Amino acid sequence: MNKHIIYYLLSKICFGVCIAMLLTACVGLVCGDSVWQWLVAIAVGLCISAGFYKCSENTRLSDITIREGIGGVFFSWIFACLLGSLPFVIYGILGFIPAIFESMSGLTTTGATVIDDIEGLPRSLMLWRSVLHWIGGIGIIVIFVALLPQLAGGGSYLVNAEASGFSNSRIMPRIRSTALATFTIYITFTTVLTLLLMLCGLSLFDAVNHAFSTIATGGFSTYNDSVAHFNSSIIEYIIGIFMIISGGNFALYYQVYQSGWRQLIKDTEFCCYISFMLLATVLITANICYVNHYNLIDGFRYAFFQASSFASTTGFVSFDYDQWPSFSKLVLAVMYLTGGCAGSTAGGIKFGRFVVLIKAVSAEIERAVHPNAMLNVTYEKKRVSSTTIVNISRFFFMYIVLIVFLAFVLSWSGIPVEESIFGIASCISSVGPAFGSIGAVHNFSSINNIGLLVMSIAMLLGRLELFTALVLLRSEYWRSDKRW
Repeated sequence: MNKHIIYYLLSKICFGVCIAMLLTACVGLVCGDSVWQWLVAIAVGLCISAGFYKCSENTRLSDITIREGIGGVFFSWIFACLLGSLPFVIYGILGFIPAIFESMSGLTTTGATVIDDIEGLPRSLMLWRSVLHWIGGIGIIVIFVALLPQLAGGGSYLVNAEASGFSNSRIMPRIRSTALATFTIYITFTTVLTLLLMLCGLSLFDAVNHAFSTIATGGFSTYNDSVAHFNSSIIEYIIGIFMIISGGNFALYYQVYQSGWRQLIKDTEFCCYISFMLLATVLITANICYVNHYNLIDGFRYAFFQASSFASTTGFVSFDYDQWPSFSKLVLAVMYLTGGCAGSTAGGIKFGRFVVLIKAVSAEIERAVHPNAMLNVTYEKKRVSSTTIVNISRFFFMYIVLIVFLAFVLSWSGIPVEESIFGIASCISSVGPAFGSIGAVHNFSSINNIGLLVMSIAMLLGRLELFTALVLLRSEYWRSDKRW
């Protein structure tokens, strides 16, 4: 492994985080916040960046391989999280471990928080939480591949190590063009949503923060009671629609821009994602109207928003869904796992994988009846190779195993079983709020430091889609004489 390439990437990542801090500090200065804390954090970040750059002298980026790609992505997220936690610590808002949790939650777009009084934060810290969402949503590496032409062809190893989903079929020939197009769409959606929220009466500050969180499918808000603070059906429907959009494939949106709206209808994963979200909305609406006696308009409003929030793994809350019947909460919990589409800012297993798995199971059932039949699994009218099916099965297996294992670790640390299971499922799927004491009207401040560290690990594993992080546990990865 060429450590100098990783040092170079880390120097650029740390410098980029410092730039984001500087911009946030400028906003804080305008808002009347104390900014010396930001200057200290920026100074620390610049020193770390300079140290990495010094260690990367005479680096040739053309030598980058998948090995450096995996290491560069993993350690970029680690150091971005560490630097992102500094403002919370220096301001004295959080201790070191809770600050790591808050920063990791922001970058991985999980949206779980340990801060009890969000409205009491300095406005620069409120914005910083949303900025972490926005950076992490599109992907740290995607931003730098788009803005750093010197990465050249090696950027493909970085983007693939960070990308979500099982298929790269929509990746354009030039990886930098792909990253730049995605970044442009990301900025466009953010701008449009900000303007719409301002038209609905939100201040520029609130509109920007909620647009950052929505497009990144993060869930951090500037208010303790999240989107419920506005008590506005128009705001909820607008944010709900954009949450659904953000859970779709951004590369698909580029195809729509090039070839028209029919591309959406042709996309199997997107159609399944929308269909499941609408089905969940109808089921929850019927359930809460029947059991909790909501009228149809309010029932649909609450159900649509929470279904959109959970399907896109955003985690915004417009109502205390813990008051809903068990059936409705179970539907929301299932959405923990399904998540959004490949190539989106959403977490979860992704619908494309579920489609392939369901078709594979169906083929096996048919093979039991017709053992000599030649049965193929198809996706997007193309045959899915047995290798792809095996890889998806392994991913699904590891996803469930990690939820169970990490839930055991949480319960060992003294956290109740319900919070352990749903908390880990929420963090690894990047949803945020769970149920019970970490549900809609609560946060994660009651979780001990061991639990916060475990959940932070779960967030990182989920954001990097498990294997990018787990591969570092293999001894051969660290052997200098081993070529990948």
